[in-house]
Amino acid sequence: MTLEECQTACERNCSCTAYAIRDIQSGCLLWFGDLEDMRENGGGRELYVRLTASELEGSPSYESKNKKVIKVVLSTSITLLVACLILALYIWRKKKRSTMLRIGTQAQMLEEDYTNESQKEPAELPSYSLSKIVNSTNNFSINNMLGQGGFGPVYKGVLEGREIAVKRLSKTSSQGFDEFKNEVRCIAKLQHRNLVKLLGYCIQGDEFMLIYEYMPNKSLNSFIFDEVKSLMLDWPSRFHIIHGIARGLLYLHQDSRLRIIHRDLKAGNILLDHDMNPKISDFGLARRFRGQENEANTNKVVGTLGYISPEYAANGLFSIKSDVFSFGVLLLEMVSGKKNRGFTHQDHNDNLLGHAWRLYKAGKSLELLSASLCNSCVDFEVLRTIHISLLCVQDQAEDRPTMSSVVSMLGNDGPLPPPKQPAFFCEKTPVELNSIPSMVSSPSVGCVTITLLDGR
Repeated sequence: MTLEECQTACERNCSCTAYAIRDIQSGCLLWFGDLEDMRENGGGRELYVRLTASELEGSPSYESKNKKVIKVVLSTSITLLVACLILALYIWRKKKRSTMLRIGTQAQMLEEDYTNESQKEPAELPSYSLSKIVNSTNNFSINNMLGQGGFGPVYKGVLEGREIAVKRLSKTSSQGFDEFKNEVRCIAKLQHRNLVKLLGYCIQGDEFMLIYEYMPNKSLNSFIFDEVKSLMLDWPSRFHIIHGIARGLLYLHQDSRLRIIHRDLKAGNILLDHDMNPKISDFGLARRFRGQENEANTNKVVGTLGYISPEYAANGLFSIKSDVFSFGVLLLEMVSGKKNRGFTHQDHNDNLLGHAWRLYKAGKSLELLSASLCNSCVDFEVLRTIHISLLCVQDQAEDRPTMSSVVSMLGNDGPLPPPKQPAFFCEKTPVELNSIPSMVSSPSVGCVTITLLDGR
């Protein structure tokens, strides 16, 4: 038998433990059980012994096989990983190309839209190159950053010898382009001393920027809610700011070319210039009304909780009276130095509106006044301001005054109508309101309650 035939014979028998070929004459030798009857042979013949896999683990051949298996697994894994990375890169580039095309189309539409509107009137908003804006802001240096909002970061700069504020659309902003377009359309041609002035814009590639006049004293929010800076804003200054905001809203609602509803009036959106004159800013959520339009509905409620009127929060209905409600909240915040949302009191769980109403019913409205204003206030003006604010925050929109009436009431000392009970919100979670379902489905987010209060 040949060596191969001898091996086959041994492998067919489970009891065979070894085999060998002694020589051609002797043929195949097989062992069964223990290896016995073995002796040295000078002929140097090979003995083939059957072993288990565990006995082979330390052998060079086993290790070699293991290495081969590991190499195969590693090479396969690396190949798959590289393939996945290539596929992910392809999808990302395709998505980016699609986004760039969409942004380019939007930019073209905005340019065409604005050009068409500009043909109707001589005024035109200047467009600046990206290189000019980059140079003016020191390449958007972190040291030039003034703040950041939902639209994106805002940078200070100097353009053509004038201080500017550059609002740069964030690439991660979901509503940024809509806000950008809205601001250009809404305030490009508005001119009023109590509105922030839009100086120009920049559209280049995927960069969208708005250029405003620079406001050195930043926002009203940074003064009235800060324990130290609030001391710098005495009552005459606050009363002056209140008048300015009222005149700016009156212009938007009645005197501008189009009737504009701001929809996000709050302390953070009132900027202050060198002389502490107020400027209404951030028209990204604003809506324009044409002709005899007075109100509109939306399926997407936007704005800041604490300033949103009840009819807008509950039914998506907004009008000039929505801004009047926000203005009333702002007045109470300026008088008290407290935020409507997050306001707490040891005697009750009402928000700032509820607390002001309790004090009014008890004839103790002056107790609402911030301690920082006690030495500079004029009692009559404070009481009149609180009274007007309560008229502005009444539950029903038709019960609230127009801004023309508010300006008139602020400017004289005539009798005022008695306010009705304001809308009380039982808010617990400080969130930005994005849709009606999220507003009305969870009572922990916002709800309207009716509570009758008697004077103590």
